[in-house]
Amino acid sequence: MVDWIYILNPNKDTLDGEPSDKETMHRLAEEDPGLELWLGRRNRMKQGDRLWFFFTHPESAVAAVAEVDEEPWENLDDPGVPYLVGATLLPEATKALYRDPVGRDELGLGQVRSVQTVKPEALVVLLARAGL
Repeated sequence: MVDWIYILNPNKDTLDGEPSDKETMHRLAEEDPGLELWLGRRNRMKQGDRLWFFFTHPESAVAAVAEVDEEPWENLDDPGVPYLVGATLLPEATKALYRDPVGRDELGLGQVRSVQTVKPEALVVLLARAGL
């Protein structure tokens, strides 16, 4: 299993037309946890990997987590979104992170990219804060 940081900028990214903020993710985790997310490249994600959602604004922090449902696939319908990946938000872990997000400093993030693997020392903090 690989753990990934998935960057969301609520000022420009949307989830089915809704803002990609921690409030939306918290609500979706309870009401409609299945997600289809875009990827700029295929990555090496596998079923069972985890996506930790890092929100860039207003507080730079991880405040939601999902499990990858299947390997990414090529998106032939939209050339601006080359790949998609299906994931399911983990309601209890997302609720815990929503209440107590993991900040940028705790993650040791350098340059922020759209998707990157979680550093081992940050994973310890993420798992504890999410109750996993």
